[in-house]
Amino acid sequence: MAAVSVAAEWQLLYNRYYRKPEIYSMQWKNKVDLSRNKVACAPFGGPIAVIRDDSKIVQLYAESALRKLRIFNCAGVQIAETVWKNPGGRLIGMAWTDDQILVCVTQDGTVYRYNIHAEVVESNVSMGQECFEHSVVECVFWGNGTVCINEANQLFCIQDFKNPNPIKLANPNLEELPLCMAVIEPQYTMSGNVEVLLAVEDHVLLVEEDGVQQVGAGVGPLQKMVVSRNGKLLASFTHDGRLLVMSTDFSKIIFENSCEVVVRNDTVMCLEFGFEYVRITRKTALPPEQLAWCGMDSVLLYWDDMLLMVGPYGDPVRYLYDEPIILIPECDGVRILSNTSMEFLQRVPDSTVSIFKIGSTLPAALLYDALDHFDRRSAKADENLRLIRSSLPEAVEACIDAAGHEFDVSRQRTLLRAASYGQAFSSHFQRDRFQEMSKTLRVLNAVRNHDIGIPLSIQQYKLLTPSVLVGRLINAHQHVLALRISEYLGMNQEVVIMHWACAKITASLAIPDASLLEILLDKLRICKGISYAAVAAHADKSGRRKLAAMLIEHEPRSSKQVPLLLSIGEEDTALTKATESGDTDLVYLVLFHIWQKRPALELFGTIQARPLARDLFISYARCYKHEFLKDFFLSTGQLQDVSFLLWKESWELAKNPMASKGSPLHGPRIKLIEKAQSLFAETKEHTFESKAAEEHAKLLRMQHELEVTTKQAIFVDSSISDTIRTCIVLGNHRAAMKVRTEFKVSERRWYWLKVFALATIRDWDALEKFSKERRPPIGYRPFVEACVDADEKGEALKYIPKLADPRERAEAYARIGMAKEAADAASQAKDGELLGRLKLSFAQNAAASSIFDTLKDRLSFQGIS
Repeated sequence: MAAVSVAAEWQLLYNRYYRKPEIYSMQWKNKVDLSRNKVACAPFGGPIAVIRDDSKIVQLYAESALRKLRIFNCAGVQIAETVWKNPGGRLIGMAWTDDQILVCVTQDGTVYRYNIHAEVVESNVSMGQECFEHSVVECVFWGNGTVCINEANQLFCIQDFKNPNPIKLANPNLEELPLCMAVIEPQYTMSGNVEVLLAVEDHVLLVEEDGVQQVGAGVGPLQKMVVSRNGKLLASFTHDGRLLVMSTDFSKIIFENSCEVVVRNDTVMCLEFGFEYVRITRKTALPPEQLAWCGMDSVLLYWDDMLLMVGPYGDPVRYLYDEPIILIPECDGVRILSNTSMEFLQRVPDSTVSIFKIGSTLPAALLYDALDHFDRRSAKADENLRLIRSSLPEAVEACIDAAGHEFDVSRQRTLLRAASYGQAFSSHFQRDRFQEMSKTLRVLNAVRNHDIGIPLSIQQYKLLTPSVLVGRLINAHQHVLALRISEYLGMNQEVVIMHWACAKITASLAIPDASLLEILLDKLRICKGISYAAVAAHADKSGRRKLAAMLIEHEPRSSKQVPLLLSIGEEDTALTKATESGDTDLVYLVLFHIWQKRPALELFGTIQARPLARDLFISYARCYKHEFLKDFFLSTGQLQDVSFLLWKESWELAKNPMASKGSPLHGPRIKLIEKAQSLFAETKEHTFESKAAEEHAKLLRMQHELEVTTKQAIFVDSSISDTIRTCIVLGNHRAAMKVRTEFKVSERRWYWLKVFALATIRDWDALEKFSKERRPPIGYRPFVEACVDADEKGEALKYIPKLADPRERAEAYARIGMAKEAADAASQAKDGELLGRLKLSFAQNAAASSIFDTLKDRLSFQGIS
């Protein structure tokens, strides 16, 4: 039966089954001998890097003497190659990072980085001067970092190649190189920093950045060490041929297994304990060439032609090879690369064991058998289904799970058919599970194809995630498959299309821009909302500026479109797009860019025809760039706007204390105002402004002269009236008259100013004399008010009788408290309402109130009669 043939391939390690199916037959372009090369294999079915080992003397046959770095997929299909030109001395080690960047460390401590297409990534990194002076001897890689040791027994570390800053670890103070070295990744340490394990004599040194401590006393000497994937266990091979598995804190030994190495006819072989050859020449405990974890259940040891799998219990399992192999640890097993094949050694999943184990009567096995009977039209199919009816959902789930763990497509199909067959008789099974597994297997089978060469198991696929897988396909330029997987799984296709477009531009230098644009647009239209600007940016970076400009036209988002137009020198188009969008921030972005790049006149000409850009420029320049704005107004013939700016600047200068020093005749304020006046004078529409500016300048001159004469800084920036008043207060009547004459102050205004100025300084004689010079054009009321405001009632009495209007006299008398005189004046006016109002002002004086009442009654009687 088929189940027997499947289980016959398995090996039993204690109570666990292991299988080692061949995934690929290697399709090397040129025959590759692993023993002659340094090889780096990336996990998760990643690429294989191969370069001739310069530490070995090899026969070149027909190949070139030039060393080449070649990169293959897991099926041996070459992806890229490049000549190894790095001058840093012997290649000490190389490995792939989690981002599938190939890291190569040379003898002088230089770190070279390549992508999957053998192209140099960024600039080289050095491990430091000390590694240059004392050559690097060995390096250990993990995830995105590396640790190396030099001939001076000093340790250096790069924790993350995304930020490649070398760190010197604590000095272990060794006189000779350690026997072996291993690394505990930062994510598994308490400190969050890398910890290095150095096997020295019979113990181990744990080295960190801050210190060194001795651990595992008495466990050694250890000749090989390797840390498990979860950082909790350490597998090691001792000097006397024992395999020790212990915790990484060396607190306990998990298990121990003794091995003997027998040398026969110069061939090294490893035997299980107690096995003997007939012809033995000598016995030694040679360390294995490679030591690796197979998942978390067993450890692999590889010698020249022997692979030994050891578990915590039971006898080891032995595999013989007549060609060199390389072990590639994975999360659920180990891939085994040889010159001719790629195999995958893994623990057989429980679901697969339940179906294919010889003699299994579990529900899953009976369901699988039922399908076989159904295909052969045997009635036993129905009998099997009746036996497992209560366990049918579990049997269906086991078949689906087993299908997911299979690499053989026909076996996947048979297991899924068995699940589908059982599902038809079960109403409790979740049918989405079947569809989900079918989708997953279609994706896995597609990437496992020889041309793609990514042999992911389902567990690796789930750990890697579909998005990362698509990203790796993109980086490998497998865009068609990446697009189909994205579409099939309902993922965003924009990333794939974008990367394809950029790669197409880079690889199509011979295609004309117009033709390439049509090719790109045909694919870019697949994704709505895709960033044409990003593709255009790549085109510009690739030296195809015309193509970039054509692509930008298809970008609907102005926020993406405008900055790129600026970067490729299309300022006019950028300004047009920005103003059309109505986004003031974008318009300012373009304006400032043009401002820096072009002469002022070009900027003015560019914005003049665009109202929004012009208005925004004026708003900004009005606040921060007056000189530039003046140039703009002059260039466009807007003289009045220049004049207003100059006038505004003169007032701004007034706020500066330093501006008042020195003569305004030669100072900046006068010059600004005079310039504004001359510009106003050139336009007929601004005659008033021209005259005002002229008088302003004249007033400033006179005020400055007054400050110089009086030595008091109280005139500048005051009004004409205030200037006259201040002159009178200071007793400088001649200056006051000069200001009056110069600015043609009216006589009425002059009288008002002088009356109150004289009252301010309480020069009553001068005030009286002034009132008698001639009949005042303003009358005597201002004289009365000035005296009353100064609280000089006696002085006010000099002018109240001269008031012609009896109402004014009545109110004036009332203000100085003379009730009888106020009443008499009011009675002369024959105004009853005035009498009532005056009475209220004397409400506290009963006698005065009676006087007003009497007069009011008299007026009322006269009115009645």
